[in-house]
Amino acid sequence: MKASPWKGSDRVARRTGTVLALAAVLFGPAAAQEIELVSPDASDSLMSALRGSSLLLEARRDGVDDPQELFAAARAEYQRLTGALYGEGHYGGIVSIEFDGREAADIAPLAAPQSVERIRILVDPGPTFRFGRAEVEPMARDTELPERFRRGERARSGILRDVAEDAVDGWRAQGHAKASATDERIVADHDTRRLDADIRIDPGPRMTFGPLHVRGAETISEERVREIAGFPEGERFDPEAIDTAAQRLRRVGMFRSASLEEADEADADDVLDITATLVEAPPRRFGFGAEVDTQEGLRLSGFWLHRNIFGGAERLRVEGEVGNIGGQADSGIDYRFSTRLTRPATFTPDTSVFGEARTEFIDERDYSADRVRLSFGASHTMSSRSSGEAALALNYERVDDDFGRNSLLTLSLPVQVTRDARDSELNASSGTYLRGGVEPFVGLSGADEGAQFKLDARAYYGFDDEGDYVVAGRLQGGAVIGSAIARTPRDLLFYSGGGGTVRGQPYQSLGAETNGARSGGRGFVGASGEFRASVWGNFGAVAFADAGYISNGAFTGDDDWHAGAGLGLRYDTGIGPIRLDVAGPVAGDTGDGIQVYIGLGQAF
Repeated sequence: MKASPWKGSDRVARRTGTVLALAAVLFGPAAAQEIELVSPDASDSLMSALRGSSLLLEARRDGVDDPQELFAAARAEYQRLTGALYGEGHYGGIVSIEFDGREAADIAPLAAPQSVERIRILVDPGPTFRFGRAEVEPMARDTELPERFRRGERARSGILRDVAEDAVDGWRAQGHAKASATDERIVADHDTRRLDADIRIDPGPRMTFGPLHVRGAETISEERVREIAGFPEGERFDPEAIDTAAQRLRRVGMFRSASLEEADEADADDVLDITATLVEAPPRRFGFGAEVDTQEGLRLSGFWLHRNIFGGAERLRVEGEVGNIGGQADSGIDYRFSTRLTRPATFTPDTSVFGEARTEFIDERDYSADRVRLSFGASHTMSSRSSGEAALALNYERVDDDFGRNSLLTLSLPVQVTRDARDSELNASSGTYLRGGVEPFVGLSGADEGAQFKLDARAYYGFDDEGDYVVAGRLQGGAVIGSAIARTPRDLLFYSGGGGTVRGQPYQSLGAETNGARSGGRGFVGASGEFRASVWGNFGAVAFADAGYISNGAFTGDDDWHAGAGLGLRYDTGIGPIRLDVAGPVAGDTGDGIQVYIGLGQAF
């Protein structure tokens, strides 16, 4: 059966009626009534590439109907569509663009039509070409070229660009900063439908890094900028070292932008200078947040931040929080206040040292406590995804609970490691997150010796590239070993229930009981699952289920578990979704009706 001549057509506009045509004559130039792209022999992928490259179709989608503007777009259309053909391996194609039956290329630029009713784009893709000869010389060791660049593969022009870039990058990784493709011999044989590609690379000399020049540093010294960047002056050129230095400068949070650029030429000794261009951010910043749920009530928080308090990118952050406002009747209002001073690039460019002071008053259903924590430590960035932190902390807690009124003084060594491979912190649609920590402690007064272990693992899987449908899962775990519950600081024990563990169950409703005294447990496991879907515009919906387990000992002794499930709405603000979750209990005996949670960002 003969194929329809309209196969592959893309009608953008249809002929309008006589009334609109008469109006165009009376009030201005006639609009283009029809633009169509016809390519009967094009594959689906080629048609998609042609549509995406067409300036005429783009202009019509944007509402452009002036004949002269469309004519200007048509004159550039030939090159755009030819490039799309090359991109799919068609080097013998023919492109024709007709304005009311006249070839646009044959119309003189100064004789552009004053009116047009039909624009027809005809594309004959011609045969598909495949690689014959496919060579790149010379090649740096360990350079890997695309597998599609070999004899017999479809000769897409984009592959040639990728091959040249990969070959140049291979030499740059070996220290040849000014490597370039100097000769590209590309020959299309129309008889054999072969494309021979012979690309020649000039590696140039191997270079070393010169000094790092600094531009844009206003409130910080150039020497301090070099310490933060950790730039390897005098070492062999390496493009990864440039990227790493730029990432370090951005990571301190002092600069609105930070970029490193290579000099156009090296000096006579093949030493290449690098310039860091910086734009400093405003030195001070403040912010606030709010969350609310049925049991915990309203939680208000705020912070004040100075990015460069002593002139060396030292960061001072002061935070305050008031919680449980209007919450459950058997708990009072909680207060927290903390201040943290951080100095980046100490000991190594990737190591920061910090000092922190934190005080809080907590009034929960099982206990009330006054706490003070003083800590000094260091954090180290191992890669763009991995970091670690360790500190020495002095902790004081005066607690009033079923065990009586006690004062606990401990010295602890909290250590944690984090690997964050999510695509977004507040609204992840792919990747994983893993944080593990241990905090051994020594009782100086009123407390035993022991250690707390914690784990938080999350995974995200998106069913489409846009992240409209996502499955997310979370597993939490924790254990305290070596100390009796009554002689363990209460902030090291575990509860389940509430927005951070099991939605649908009241906050901290599941704990442990020892000889009739209620407290947190020494063992905890929590699991959560969500299905997130985009519904309309910025709105999304979520279905979720959570479960939590608490044990008296470290997964020994008396234990219990509970679960909750519910539905939620999300509104994407651009910086993160506003979250509304409604949940109820589905297992366990700690349930207390429907719970509502409102906050910024996904639940996990």
